[in-house]
Formats: sequence, structure tokens, C-alpha cells
Amino acid sequence: MAGISVKLPLEWSEEDGFWSMNKTLRESVKQNFRMLLFTAPGERIMIPDFGVGIRNFLFENEAEDEISSRIYEQTQKYMKFLKINKISFKKQDNTLHCSIFYEIPNVLPQDVLSATIPLGQVQ
Repeated sequence: MAGISVKLPLEWSEEDGFWSMNKTLRESVKQNFRMLLFTAPGERIMIPDFGVGIRNFLFENEAEDEISSRIYEQTQKYMKFLKINKISFKKQDNTLHCSIFYEIPNVLPQDVLSATIPLGQVQ
């Protein structure tokens, strides 16, 4: 089966010919969304405002509203085809778990992307 895009991080694959490939639209979209979430603004050359920069929120105890705003803003700008249905947060043992429920209307059913952010001392 032909691939849609190269899987990141790059890894050798005899099956795919050279690099491992994303073979479904779901895999490719999820990878691109993950890149948008974890890329820090200023990190991508020639597109300085690209990325949510979720790692920039390390050790911030009350970051949920700001993270949600950045996710909605960046998705609207760089992945307009995605519809975010819900963003939920759960604090547990000095970590913040973020789950983003999204879909591509009439193309992909709902999927979820999860991220864990270490926090400072929760009081």
C-alpha cells in the first residue's frame, strides 16, 4: 500500500521502501496536528507564528484557558479543515493531561489527540 506522508520521527522501513509511511488519512492528520501542538512559536523557519508550543506551559498551574485559546487559534489558522469538538483537561500528580477531540466533517470520524504536561507544585 502506498503511503500518504512520511512518519515522524524518521525510521527505516523495508516494507515502505525507505522511510516508514503514514498509510491512512487518520494517521497523517493526527501526526500533523501533533506537530502543530508541540511546535513552539519561532521554532519553524519562515513561519515564526506556527505552533501552539504546549511545552511552553511547563510548570504553569493555571494554563488551561491559554492552552485552549492557542489550540483553537492555531488550528483555525493552519488546519482549517479540522473541527475541534472538545478540549478537556485533567490534573493529576503534578501533571496536566490534555485531550483534544476533533474530526474532519464528512471525511474522518472523531478522533482524540492527548498530551501530558508536567506542572509545578499543585496547591
